[in-house]
Amino acid sequence: MPTIQELSTPHLLGIKYLSEDDIQLILETTDNFKEVLNRPIKKVPSLRDLTIANLFFENSTRTKLSFELAEKRLSADVINFAASSSSVSKGETLIDTVNNILAMKVDMVVMRHPAPGAAHFLAKNINANIINAGDGTHEHPTQALLDAYSIREKMGDLIGKKVVIVGDILHSRVALSNIFCLQKLGATVKVCGPPTLIPKYVTTLGVTVEHDIRKALAWCDVANLLRIQLERQTVKYFPSLREYALFYGVNKKMLDELDKKIVIMHPGPINRGVEVTSEVADSEHSIILSQVENGVAVRMAVLYLLATKRGK
Repeated sequence: MPTIQELSTPHLLGIKYLSEDDIQLILETTDNFKEVLNRPIKKVPSLRDLTIANLFFENSTRTKLSFELAEKRLSADVINFAASSSSVSKGETLIDTVNNILAMKVDMVVMRHPAPGAAHFLAKNINANIINAGDGTHEHPTQALLDAYSIREKMGDLIGKKVVIVGDILHSRVALSNIFCLQKLGATVKVCGPPTLIPKYVTTLGVTVEHDIRKALAWCDVANLLRIQLERQTVKYFPSLREYALFYGVNKKMLDELDKKIVIMHPGPINRGVEVTSEVADSEHSIILSQVENGVAVRMAVLYLLATKRGK
């Protein structure tokens, strides 16, 4: 249970900068907004006086739509910005782009950017609440929060739960945020994947490494399967997607061989037949669609709690 009534920070830059109480407060606030989303009328006036800008310098489907829906459910005014159709393509700097948007009296900024630390840079230079929607290979805090909420919803608690994160750990901002979040909530974390996709520093974060997917699945209560991020890879880290699927893809036969039932997660987008088969992704083991649903409620909670920090 959180011992605080408001967040300790005016921004959400990364899970690393949140306390356990901050995370618990977000999860408990999410419970309230999950109830709102199940009502016939799914809109509340909590942020009706605020204007929020969604700045996406990288492509996104789920995260962008989830934030926009969360903002509209809270009755905020929403501005959507796509770098590909903006003056950024003409050479405008990040700070000039954002300052021009803030001149239009924007109160909060949700930003995805390919450069690690971009959200921190904004937080130091502009007067608005900043939410990091993913900065390069650094962090993706709201994804970790919705993953933790989804496990909590399915299993009741995270204390003592064993979670394995499988796949492209090296290029994944989801993996780093999940490691921080799960450990702060009392879970034990293991990572699994080809040696070339496991960063050397990862053991310094308090996680263990497993290269055998079957051993990892036998150990865990929850398996979070990550997409292979080919767009971030400048060299080949394994021979082919077919070979990756053969050695690290999760299929129904693997799950049937276990002497227990485990939970399957995926932050999306899914490469069916690579990291997971359709039979597993659509099975009773999977909470992938629950993750998507919970993403809206979690982001409503984050927006609401950060809004209460305005002017303080």
